[in-house]
Amino acid sequence: MLRSMYAAISGLKNFQTKLDVIGNNISNVSTYGFKKGRVTFQDLLSQQVSGASAPSFNRGGVNPQQVGLGSKIASIDTITEQGNLQTTGRSLDLAISGDGYFVVQDGFNQYFTRAGNFYLDRDGSLVNADGLRLMGYGLDANGALDKTRLQKLTINEQAIHQPMTKFITLTGNLKPDDFIDLATGTAKAGNFTTDFKIFDANGKGHDATIVLDTPTSSQIDPADPSKGYYVKSLTFTITAAGDGTPHTGTINFKPDGTVESITPTSDTFNFGADGVVNIQNLDFDTLTLLSNMPENADIVGDVATLDSFSIGSSGEIYGVLSDGSVQLLGQIVLSQFNNPGGLTKAGSNLFKASANSGEPMIGTAIDAGSTIQPGALEMSNVDLSEEFTGMIEAQRGFQANARVITTSDQILQELVDLKR
Repeated sequence: MLRSMYAAISGLKNFQTKLDVIGNNISNVSTYGFKKGRVTFQDLLSQQVSGASAPSFNRGGVNPQQVGLGSKIASIDTITEQGNLQTTGRSLDLAISGDGYFVVQDGFNQYFTRAGNFYLDRDGSLVNADGLRLMGYGLDANGALDKTRLQKLTINEQAIHQPMTKFITLTGNLKPDDFIDLATGTAKAGNFTTDFKIFDANGKGHDATIVLDTPTSSQIDPADPSKGYYVKSLTFTITAAGDGTPHTGTINFKPDGTVESITPTSDTFNFGADGVVNIQNLDFDTLTLLSNMPENADIVGDVATLDSFSIGSSGEIYGVLSDGSVQLLGQIVLSQFNNPGGLTKAGSNLFKASANSGEPMIGTAIDAGSTIQPGALEMSNVDLSEEFTGMIEAQRGFQANARVITTSDQILQELVDLKR
């Protein structure tokens, strides 16, 4: 059989592969963070017709005579050049300007991506469209970045490193008839108890309890004999885990059920190695004892809540707290590779490390010499004009190889016809 036919068959297969790659590139022209592919060819082995000979005294050298046997795929490359950035204005859309990949995790499987469209799940975890968690540096017990390990990044109340408690507030309403019989002035057995937290200087929370005790006879007074009795004062006791000391005081009430005064107005809790917490203000001023209001009293330490957040160009996640302070919540990291073209495409805009990509080198955007652009996304790096030109080239190459096959077939037909 003719060698030209088999050489052309190899060309058909190779140009079909090139069309496959081009088709995939075009189909992902609008895929965020997509990196296009490129096919390169190389020739197959050549059949030796005659070998080369060296020059002699009488005659010059002769070059070898070889007939090529076709072509094959040399490589299918991933082109990792930067795509254009598109502004979206969405705070959780992140684009990498420069080298590096976001690190996402599915269970124990680690992946890398340039697609920065992230979302918050119900737990406040940063995830991609498929629910894979964005990884980075979290905070240690002292509120500093822990760069010793990667952990999922969260933007919620639990991510806050609470400042030391300075205020304890008891507010709302209690029913006076829960403490005394308003008609006879007799104290009732029972008390009001509720739990809350006190935070030390390290942001560590300690369980605390406040108890408003049953009033003694001296704490009950008739405001007006015709109107019955009222609670003149109540004794409160605060205990906190790790402190070991009961802290007592008194809340004095007016005849109308509002607070007149409280003693003491400040206190000190000692949590040993975690430090001393100075409570600057015990604020019970808005507490009431009213029968015609629902019972809804509650106590809180000055727990900060998360009002808003922002992401910096180096990947730092900052939270604006209800007390007006700004706090670091975490750090987005980037991964670099010695050979990013050696990464394995895993689908869903994800890459995996391969034997030839090198191990991931994880650090901040500054370490990678890159920046993270919040409110933007990296577009696909596919150039349609380049792809259509390559498509024309592949189509014509395919047609030319098909013509070689038909021409070879005609020659074979001529040989068969010689017998007639």
